[in-house]
Amino acid sequence: MADLRRLSAALGLALGLLPFGASSAALSSSAQTSPSAADGLRPLETMVVTASRRDQAQSQVSASLSAVEGEWIELLRPTHISELLHRMPGTWISRGNGQEHLTAVRSPVFTGSGSCGSFYMAEDSIPLRPAGFCNVNQLFEANAEQAERVEVLRGPGTALHGSNALHGVINVLSRAAHPEQRQTELSLGQGPHGYRQLRLSHNQPLGPDHALRASLNTTHDGGYKRHSGYDQHKLSLRHDWQGSGQAVTTALTLTRLEQDTAGYSEGRNAYRDRRLRRHNPNPEAYRNNTALRLYSRWTVDAPGGEWVVTPFLRHQRMDFLQHYLPGLPIEKNGLRSAGWQAARHWRGERLEVALGLDGEYTSAWLRETQSPAHSTGPLFPPGRHYDYEVDSLRGALFGQLDWQPSRRDRFSAGLRLEHQRYDYDNRMIDGSTAADGQPCTVGGQAVPCRYSRPADRKDRFDNHSINLGWIHQLSDHQQLVAQLSRGFRTPEAAELYRLQQGQLTTDLSSERLDNVELGWRWHSEEARIQLTIFDMRKRNVIFQDAERRNLSDGRTRHQGAELDLAWSPARGWLLSAQGSLARHRHTDNAMSTALGQSVPLRHRDIATAPRRMAAAQLGWRPTEATHIELEWVRMGRYWLDLENRHRYPGHSLVHLRLRQQLTPALDVGLRLMNATDRSYAERGDFAFGQYRYFVGEPRSLYADLNLRF
Repeated sequence: MADLRRLSAALGLALGLLPFGASSAALSSSAQTSPSAADGLRPLETMVVTASRRDQAQSQVSASLSAVEGEWIELLRPTHISELLHRMPGTWISRGNGQEHLTAVRSPVFTGSGSCGSFYMAEDSIPLRPAGFCNVNQLFEANAEQAERVEVLRGPGTALHGSNALHGVINVLSRAAHPEQRQTELSLGQGPHGYRQLRLSHNQPLGPDHALRASLNTTHDGGYKRHSGYDQHKLSLRHDWQGSGQAVTTALTLTRLEQDTAGYSEGRNAYRDRRLRRHNPNPEAYRNNTALRLYSRWTVDAPGGEWVVTPFLRHQRMDFLQHYLPGLPIEKNGLRSAGWQAARHWRGERLEVALGLDGEYTSAWLRETQSPAHSTGPLFPPGRHYDYEVDSLRGALFGQLDWQPSRRDRFSAGLRLEHQRYDYDNRMIDGSTAADGQPCTVGGQAVPCRYSRPADRKDRFDNHSINLGWIHQLSDHQQLVAQLSRGFRTPEAAELYRLQQGQLTTDLSSERLDNVELGWRWHSEEARIQLTIFDMRKRNVIFQDAERRNLSDGRTRHQGAELDLAWSPARGWLLSAQGSLARHRHTDNAMSTALGQSVPLRHRDIATAPRRMAAAQLGWRPTEATHIELEWVRMGRYWLDLENRHRYPGHSLVHLRLRQQLTPALDVGLRLMNATDRSYAERGDFAFGQYRYFVGEPRSLYADLNLRF
């Protein structure tokens, strides 16, 4: 608690020195007040769905939840989802090259095969990937560019989430189809390096009670670095029908990415060197990905409440060159998945109860091969490295209740019991040999090859999550909020079966994170404030030791404070900002012992874990037709290595945006990104004795033209 008090005090001091605040939801306002409300913060109740899978007043949610509304997505016109989510406190989507990224929500930026498993990433509350088969870049499979809203729940999820809702939940909500009016929206965008974007959305009424919306966006980017760039295509179809006592929403999302990937820029401060910033050491690297998701959500009235049942299907294929590995192997993977979410809701005057059953079946495969032309040594034999299939079955029972015993107090509680099993089938020879069974040799001695293939096996994991919340109404304008929660993630299939260096069996446990947080919310006609302090402890952290064996003995602790503030000082002006002050550190020496480190890691910061992150936006609407926004984004310094010996100094960026309505049907937008032309790194690390950076782009001007008819 002393650490938390120091963190809270330091954050308060920072508020006095910086243009700090937040645009995320407080008591009854979303993370971003829409541009149409920039002349004053309207006291409207924001509805969110991430905590409960249904519309719920945000003032009734005890979890820390923020949102970016669709009107702001239109203003921002993000070229990458990171431009949206840095407007959430404690959230950092670290952009790689092209559309690649790594994620941090109340956490360091994680890397490795299981790093994506710490976050529940969803579209319309359905996970983008099945539990156990995530990908670190999977947010590019959601159509966030044309979303109705993007919500982020920080910390473990509720009983409705389950595996992967460990550090946070990111939920992209699609735009609904409306039967009231036929409308088409067309947008053309232009930017540097051959950047071009076409966005089209059409809402077609099909009758008095149902409609269809089709949304398409396609983007070409020639890439800042040499021999890089991407073509990305996303199609979303959604049909909404509302009948007497029932409603059905059916949605399909199809995405395709074809990317020429640039590798790291290497060398200390390489991101500042104009000769190195555009250099691409891996011009042959690429990533191709196709993903399809289909669901149909049925809501049927029942005595005292309703039934909500959502069957869904997924299909995904990816192939890419692993330019970050010796030998440049090519990985191909894919999956087919089917499942459902089902819940029965009861609603009374003071009590709401939900009981549910979720299920999911997945059939996945992975193959990795290396060309003889890229042979780098005796431990990396050419040919097949892995060729396996994994079938997974997951089922969960959950219950969630909300009870309001008095006008001032509201309590929530949830419990989830989840079972997951894997059936692994190795499609090639077992062991740590070459594909033909020959051992690798060093100095005439047989040694394990780099890649190890376990024999066929079955694994099962049983887990539970809990959440307890309390909201106390201090006055008409203030709330005190407390939350206790536990999240978990089962080991990823790649952590169990894609082994190395002679390891042929694993005994991994599910990661578990316990969270306690306390928050204060305040609102008035002119301002919204939310302050949260949290303390999270994680056990069974999965990592690789010095011999590249997968272990699950680590422990970490994550403590911090987050602040959201939105303030309208005068008509037409809106100041909003987000800030977090946190520390993410190792709490034992299990990892340092396993890695043979000379420096104990206990109490040291986890690599790539900035203690300070902040952003602030000043919006001005001089007329109804004009919206101007100035944004400042601050990334604090962070350590690049386990021993905390090499550091990135941090950076500050300034962005300027303008949107001008020319006619009721036509508007134009300009976005000047990195207006001060700051040399910076999107992310850095220190590995294999070398500084490595993903270089941030210089000053860039984007323009778009938007037509509605």
